[in-house]
Amino acid sequence: MDLTRRDMAKLSLLGGAAVALPLERALGGPATLANRIATSALPLPFTVPFARPPAITPFRYDDTTDYYRVSMEPAMKEIIPGLQTMVWGYNGSVPGPTFRVTKGRRAVVRQVNNLPSRHPVLDYTPWTSVHLHGSASLPQYDGYASDISNPGQWKDYVYPNVQHARTLWYHDHGVHHTAQNVFMGLAGMYIMTDAVEQALPLPRGEYDVPLIVSDMMFNADGSLLFNLDEDSGFYGDVIAVNGRPWPLMKVQRRKYRFRILNASVSRSYRWSLSDGRPMTVVATDAGLMAAPRSVTSIRHAPAERYEVVIDFARYAPGTRITLRNSSPKNNVNFANVDKVMAFEVTGDPFDPANNQVPAVLEPDQPAMSLTAADSMRTRQFVFRRDGGEWVINNRTWEDVVRSNFTLALATTNKNDVETWELRNPSGGWHHPIHVHLVDFKILSRNGQPAQPWEQGAKDVVFLGENETIRLLIKFDGGFGKYMMHCHNLVHEDHDMMGQFVVLNGANVADDPFSVPARNLPETPL
Repeated sequence: MDLTRRDMAKLSLLGGAAVALPLERALGGPATLANRIATSALPLPFTVPFARPPAITPFRYDDTTDYYRVSMEPAMKEIIPGLQTMVWGYNGSVPGPTFRVTKGRRAVVRQVNNLPSRHPVLDYTPWTSVHLHGSASLPQYDGYASDISNPGQWKDYVYPNVQHARTLWYHDHGVHHTAQNVFMGLAGMYIMTDAVEQALPLPRGEYDVPLIVSDMMFNADGSLLFNLDEDSGFYGDVIAVNGRPWPLMKVQRRKYRFRILNASVSRSYRWSLSDGRPMTVVATDAGLMAAPRSVTSIRHAPAERYEVVIDFARYAPGTRITLRNSSPKNNVNFANVDKVMAFEVTGDPFDPANNQVPAVLEPDQPAMSLTAADSMRTRQFVFRRDGGEWVINNRTWEDVVRSNFTLALATTNKNDVETWELRNPSGGWHHPIHVHLVDFKILSRNGQPAQPWEQGAKDVVFLGENETIRLLIKFDGGFGKYMMHCHNLVHEDHDMMGQFVVLNGANVADDPFSVPARNLPETPL
């Protein structure tokens, strides 16, 4: 008999299939927090050097396809200076290596689960399901939550790379313990470029910089401390950028493009520069905006990506500017979570090429070309808490499992255009809502226009407290079963996830389970 979330809640606290209760309770609540490393033992902000994630290159390629192999595996890392921390990383790296791919060239990525058979502290089986977030992948390669790879198994994921240039990311999506696996380190960036982007004079090369931001928490011995709050999620007391706590980056007196990913389990941020000067937003989740937007702050939910250009030419050598976080409400905050990283301006010579932000970026992004008049129907989705579970229209992923994966929150047709109205009736929490497969346009937020920084194509939207958001979606990316869910990973793991179905006439969609993981040893790729 297959066990569902409610079954697990009755039978165990940390069973192999799921985390049924918040880990704070499962690990002893306040006593667990008593083991948290003292603030005085943490590094002072802006004393740890900045580092970029490693790059990954294909181990072979042919006329159409690049081939990669990635191992999900444990590794010991020095995150807090002087202490060793056990992490789980793609190729042992936290964050995982950065992919840089070109539109039109397919990628095949072999993912091998070399994680231990049980988590050493939480005692669950770390199955995985890798989701390339932002990709119009086929259902069997989308990281469908219940399409899992157990330790000792591998799966080849095929990515078409046919969309406009954008910053994607890959992360674990394994059913019921995504939060723990991502917190352990299973996340990385995947950057796709195209001819339109390459023709622009935006910063590139060493001036095009991934910033993967996450919050962490540690025990006194340097090991990771899991402290999940039942009502809101996980909130750490250390802000890490590319796995480094509050790093200091040396920059030259020119423009830099920063691709900022919020890879936190639950924490949202509001970025600003310490001197109050503006940043220029050039891209959102699904790629370049039609035109740049100058803003002094950006609200950033988990899983969202914003690309900003900061011009350091306006600062004298020796100036230090900090990236700050003025936290949105309903986060749990600690000392120094208002700080993210610092930039120290040098007088070093620099390459002056590609040092502009043009007035026109990408005027032909399909999602942003839609108008409200294109919509063929409107659907409503209500995100709320019900009896200790997080639900969408009173349904959970457990209900999908009980239906043998047939229950859908919506069924639509390929190339249909719909308005989706998302509603959060609570004042106690916000929800970052992710719709797989598609890009969408934000029509309104409580009847008002989208914020300046989110006036580009998106795949995650910050659904704030007591908010109603209207999205415009064209289902032009593919067909089959795809997920939608809250990207506060604690909410997701506690079943705030459902699926929608895209039909394509008489064509039969690929099943999400049609390419299951295989047992080691591997076959040649």
